[in-house]
Amino acid sequence: MNDAGQWAEIFDADWQCQYLTDDASLMYGGLAEFVHYPVEAFTFGPEATSARMGWRGGQFPLEIARRSLAMTGAWLLAEWPGLRQDLRELVDPRLHEVFDSLSLPVTRPDAITYRFRGVYTGAGAGVDIPVTNLRLRDDTGRPLGWAAINKPAVGMAALTRMAAMGDLRHFERMQKVAKAGRRPAAILFADLESSSPLARRLSTASYFTLGRRMTGAADKCVIDAGGLVGRHVGDGVAAFFLAETTGSESAAARACIEGARNLRGAMSEVATRSELVPEDLVMRFGLHWGATLYVGQIATSGRTEVTALGDEVNEGARIEACANGGLALASKELLERLAPDDAAALGLSPDRITYTPLADLPTATEKARRDAPAIAVCEV
Repeated sequence: MNDAGQWAEIFDADWQCQYLTDDASLMYGGLAEFVHYPVEAFTFGPEATSARMGWRGGQFPLEIARRSLAMTGAWLLAEWPGLRQDLRELVDPRLHEVFDSLSLPVTRPDAITYRFRGVYTGAGAGVDIPVTNLRLRDDTGRPLGWAAINKPAVGMAALTRMAAMGDLRHFERMQKVAKAGRRPAAILFADLESSSPLARRLSTASYFTLGRRMTGAADKCVIDAGGLVGRHVGDGVAAFFLAETTGSESAAARACIEGARNLRGAMSEVATRSELVPEDLVMRFGLHWGATLYVGQIATSGRTEVTALGDEVNEGARIEACANGGLALASKELLERLAPDDAAALGLSPDRITYTPLADLPTATEKARRDAPAIAVCEV
């Protein structure tokens, strides 16, 4: 179950905690750390109850423990027929009221499935979790314990649709920014030039297909280069290349430039598949460095995305808007992060580059002259 990435927990025949899979532990740790798991503790005892209440990612207030006992306690009672009082002494006193209301089940099945409304978000929102408890037996049929396997309430068909085309490398990087914080990173903004005339020229269906192909190509180029895909707005894409996930500030800067170059090259294939010429899909790029970016996930009931806040994000957008003609403009702040070996791999010599302030570019926009006139850039 652990190798399969399942969200599961193992109890022995005495309902003592024995094992928690890594994915479950990370989930309960807010996708930022593994939780302390109370091995050998009775699952409804004081030690296990208090441990769960301390899991920041699981958000297990006492009410959740009470609800869990109310839903599963009857099956637990069935394991100790005639020993109700002995079992009560193991239960956390804070749960005695619930325990005293339990009655024995009519049958003792080897598998139980039920829906549990837990709290698994930092915002405290309730989430429906289907749980399947499977009895474990040895080779002779003697009961050994239980495996509790959880999953999101959404069915596997919907999960497959949402995740099957995803890239595991990107999912892993997204987990690293589940907890928002300051993260130095290279910033990439890209947008399609002259998209309005193209949209008028093509049928709505053809333009939609084109947009889907461009988005897929952009995401692949960013992920392959080691980046995190940000939000898509219209024909544009934002991406972030974190120093902590690429290995260094130099590696992040290099990955950002490589991602932009690869995306530029990928547009030729997208044009061919869409029965267009390469000149129809000209992208402009703005590359910048964010030393104090605040990066994290925004998760809602409809979507999850990575976003970043900081002055450098706005500056990166200003650089991109000035890159008309299919230019890829990179800031001095970004290029001077490159170590000699990374610069050489890109065919660049940062010590010999000359820069132009945004305000002096013939393509400078009014917003760039107003908000970021002194940012020095060059073509990469």
